[in-house]
Amino acid sequence: MVAWKDVEAAAPEFAARVRRIFDAHKHKTIATIRADGGPRISGIEAEFAGGELTFGSMPGARKGADLHRDPRFALHSPSVDPPEGDPAGWAGDAKIAGRAVPAGEVGGDTEGELFRADVHEVVRTGLDDEATMLVIEIWTPGGGLRRVERA
Repeated sequence: MVAWKDVEAAAPEFAARVRRIFDAHKHKTIATIRADGGPRISGIEAEFAGGELTFGSMPGARKGADLHRDPRFALHSPSVDPPEGDPAGWAGDAKIAGRAVPAGEVGGDTEGELFRADVHEVVRTGLDDEATMLVIEIWTPGGGLRRVERA
């Protein structure tokens, strides 16, 4: 299992950029796989704490049932527009894909089930400093960090 702390240890600056994008806003989007094999997109909150990436599912929610049947997920950061007149100031988008591992009850005043992320891929998409190229940074446990630039 690859925890968020493993990403931070392997590529600390990259992990910090990705986390800033995720932490900038509360609500994220998660993709799960329906029983018929089709995609399901749901709003979700996620948290980076104690070296883990965790997220929950309310009792009876379809996304939780999806994750128990097929644990594959893709989590997308909030999307924001570039600052007006400053496209290079855009922080970018981030995505984390992997498998959800059941981790017990959510706890506190909230009912639901908690999942930990077994991270298989982390991607940050943004612009270069001149805002002339799209920059895609991809980290995987077996491949490390690589960068792709597109004009």
